[in-house]
Amino acid sequence: MASLQMAALLSAPSTPVTSDRVRLGPLRLSASSSSAARNGGALVVRSEAKVSGGGVSARGLSLITHAVAEKAAAASSADSKPGHELLLFEALREGLDEEMERDPTVCVMGEDVGHYGGSYKVTKGLATKYGDLRVLDTPIAENSFTGMGIGSAMTGLRPVVEGMNMGFLLLAYNQISNNCGMLHYTSGGQFKIPIVIRGPGGVGRQLGAEHSQRLESYFQSIPGLQMVACSTPYNAKGLMKAAIRSENPVVLFEHVLLYNLKERIPDEEYVLSLEEAEMVRPGEHVTILTYSRMRYHVMQAAKTLVNKGYDPEVIDIRSLKPFDLYTIGNSIKKTHRVLIVEECMRTGGIGASLRSAIIDNFWDYLDAPILCLSSQDVPTPYAGTLENWTVVQPEQIVAAVEQLCK
Repeated sequence: MASLQMAALLSAPSTPVTSDRVRLGPLRLSASSSSAARNGGALVVRSEAKVSGGGVSARGLSLITHAVAEKAAAASSADSKPGHELLLFEALREGLDEEMERDPTVCVMGEDVGHYGGSYKVTKGLATKYGDLRVLDTPIAENSFTGMGIGSAMTGLRPVVEGMNMGFLLLAYNQISNNCGMLHYTSGGQFKIPIVIRGPGGVGRQLGAEHSQRLESYFQSIPGLQMVACSTPYNAKGLMKAAIRSENPVVLFEHVLLYNLKERIPDEEYVLSLEEAEMVRPGEHVTILTYSRMRYHVMQAAKTLVNKGYDPEVIDIRSLKPFDLYTIGNSIKKTHRVLIVEECMRTGGIGASLRSAIIDNFWDYLDAPILCLSSQDVPTPYAGTLENWTVVQPEQIVAAVEQLCK
């Protein structure tokens, strides 16, 4: 996959600003730190840390005093790389546009998705290209237009329903649970529900409790639903296309703070699997499972861990339901330690379900208890400082890995 370039996270996704610094909430990353060097377009992080005490025991685990974290070699300059650069919201739009052009049964509905282009411009320009019937502006009535989308899926269309904010879809919970997830079963297989339900969610920048919802934990218990979470422009487009082509109802979670991430993606068509995790960084000492925005908190922590001599393996699980236990299991069999990092709530969250699945399937391979870092079980405060305290930060991830590898 092409190397990820981070754009400044702005409130208006239509005016991106590129920089060598990244801000995710209160955090700042510098691409030009003293421990990093550009080598042929690939980021190489080298540690000169000295470790005393003879390293870490258990199954031959030892600290690496000159660890190297690097991505696959890339072309010598960004201009010479194949493909084209897109922001994440543009990648979602490109995937949706390609599927609408390929399949006339694909349609979009939601609040302001038409000529306004959606609240985060994911559908900008599609109403002009495909007309008002295929890109349908709806009233502010989530239960009504979600139910309409499910009905249209039953009769042969492939609707993409946008929630202006994921929190608003709680108003359509009855339609999503009792109809969307169950109709294929309750109709004896007479109906398929090829619908995509998507929209922004997660803790933003002082959006308040009602607009900072993480609904993964709400929807994961609904039979018949698949759930995926995008985290890069590359997987956003690939997952969008796969979700539209699926015969099952799919909920696509997008994080409000990731829309302005920039990445070079292939010019040729590609479609990703809805049930596969992504190996972000291979390692030997500990498996870190994460998704969505927390991928970047984990990768920031990984730089510190490498400098301390640890070698973490980072996996973006992407598929929140079902879990890719093949990829996860192979990693656990190698590292024997697991840390789960999520922005979802701790009680009944994705992390709790993932931990249960790991205990059921890979208990014999664990050398330490599974640790799970989650958001606190409180409404997200409006005050920025308090908001940051409710979400997992990189220093907490570093501390958790150090505890696991004692």
